[in-house]
Amino acid sequence: MHKTVLVPVADGTEELEAVAIIDVLRRAGATVTVASVSGARQITASRGVVIVADALIENCVEMNYDLVVLPGGIPGAEHLRDSADLTCILKRQQEEKRLYGAICASPAVVLEHHGLLKGRQATCHPGFVDRLATRDRVNARVVVDGNCLTSRGPGTAVEFALALVERLYGKDKREEVATPMVI
Repeated sequence: MHKTVLVPVADGTEELEAVAIIDVLRRAGATVTVASVSGARQITASRGVVIVADALIENCVEMNYDLVVLPGGIPGAEHLRDSADLTCILKRQQEEKRLYGAICASPAVVLEHHGLLKGRQATCHPGFVDRLATRDRVNARVVVDGNCLTSRGPGTAVEFALALVERLYGKDKREEVATPMVI
């Protein structure tokens, strides 16, 4: 089962989250496109790690993805929020009922900001939980609500990525990926 995933990144992205998501999804066999919203393929993540994206976000707008998933980090999440191309992709993803998700600051800073969590339960980094609609907040490491998945931060990144694998491929694939990782 060929699955396509878009992972947008920006200067200030939380690198542990980005790399965990990219790595685990690639281990599962997904074709993962890492796309920069910063105008250049090379970004400097929140702790100074340099990441070279596969593409620029403007070259991804016309593509369809089985999953679009956002790492967090500040100011990375703010740059993701401010990308008109990414907003277009995310809104289309929701409208077409395809999977989308975010971790750390991004559920609050990006998804909530653009109305993509309306009526959904979600979680995010404790430092940003006050930006989520009170009725929809969940104090859990990973929250799955329909086609939207959210998670808390760097410490939940692998667990979140495995939940993404399970939604894309099923429980057997999740276990197949998790076992050699000694999870």
